[in-house]
Amino acid sequence: MAGCEAAMRLAHMGHAVELVEMKPAAYSPAHRLPGPAELVCSNSLKSDDPLTAHGLLKSEMRSLGSVILEAAGRTSVPAGTALAVDRVAFSEAVREIIAAEPKINFRPGIEVGDLPAGDVIVASGPLTSGPLAAVLQRFCPDDDQYFYDALAPIIEAESIDRHKVFSGSRWGKGEGGDYLNCPLSEDEYRAFLDALRRAPCTPLHEFEDTGFFEGCLPIEELARRGDETLTFGPLRPVGFEIVPRPFAVVQLRHENRSGSAYNIVGFQTKMTQAGQREVFRLIPGLAKVKFLRYGAIHRNFYVNAPRVLNDAFGLRAEPRIRLSGQIVGVEGYVESAAMGILAGLFVARERAGRKVIPPPVTTALGALCAHVRGHGLAKGFEPMNINFGLLPETGARGRAKRRQAAVERAARDLDAWLAALEES
Repeated sequence: MAGCEAAMRLAHMGHAVELVEMKPAAYSPAHRLPGPAELVCSNSLKSDDPLTAHGLLKSEMRSLGSVILEAAGRTSVPAGTALAVDRVAFSEAVREIIAAEPKINFRPGIEVGDLPAGDVIVASGPLTSGPLAAVLQRFCPDDDQYFYDALAPIIEAESIDRHKVFSGSRWGKGEGGDYLNCPLSEDEYRAFLDALRRAPCTPLHEFEDTGFFEGCLPIEELARRGDETLTFGPLRPVGFEIVPRPFAVVQLRHENRSGSAYNIVGFQTKMTQAGQREVFRLIPGLAKVKFLRYGAIHRNFYVNAPRVLNDAFGLRAEPRIRLSGQIVGVEGYVESAAMGILAGLFVARERAGRKVIPPPVTTALGALCAHVRGHGLAKGFEPMNINFGLLPETGARGRAKRRQAAVERAARDLDAWLAALEES
């Protein structure tokens, strides 16, 4: 996604771009679709509510002509206030938009083993293939960093027992029937929790540390943190008008526009396939569920950006090579795409002999950029989702007023930044 955003930004600023994609000649362990911008962990691009951090980031990206959000708008599926898409249609929509841009030469089926001369943006994502990862490690040999990420299962809609689930979004958001919900009594929850903790998991290699990203922990890892942890996380029972109130609720979100598949929300896992069949079929409504894709675990690669990158995302050891997307130390589809927009903008300005001006830290784009550049870090560098904690305080009192003030300030400062780019 970052590569597509960077290519489109450069093309819009008058530059010819070679956009190289290794699929369908080669695939990472998590990818299945032949096209670009494949969503693997979830089909959700998080909240589109403008008063959330993800909603603010999307608003700023739309101001900059995001190709990812344009494609998402064409292929969205019901998901309350979240922006979720049909992942197959989404990838195809991105491909169509890219193909329609005359300044982009899209070259699929090429696995990069070395980097060409001239200006290069590496936006290979967290599952960078071996040959390309080896090239990057030549420029940051001491930066062997990674964390583990996990995928949630996808299930067949027709195999869900509709007599045991109910439709509805938390707090009545969206169209009301955007999600299917599986209610659990306390006894059902305890039995599920016990089975979850006992389930066999996919073993890691002996030389690998288990460094999971806190924002996407496997469901079984969450379960080990306490008996009630899940009921305050993905299984929280609040926000539904149902009597009697269930002890816990598992949500199912549309996976595609046809409604033939659902994603089990928050159920990313490293359990074996047999373990998933045994445990997840304990959930009311899923006793005979058919799995279209099992949950899985994969290793994500990222660099220590403050140490190895300059302020324009160029490698300090080789500034003509820029990095973008999740490998620079952001987490999430939208965040990764946002870094692609900035990488394309920075390269275009440098090629024109113009100064690189990062977005102000009071904006969502600027806050992520500052994180990548290492500003304000109180501890070691690690991947980060967008959140209001990355933005400076506004001085407003109360959570709602603080968010409103932050969003209004970000809009003003983004407009001023865009005006400054035009003038400089």
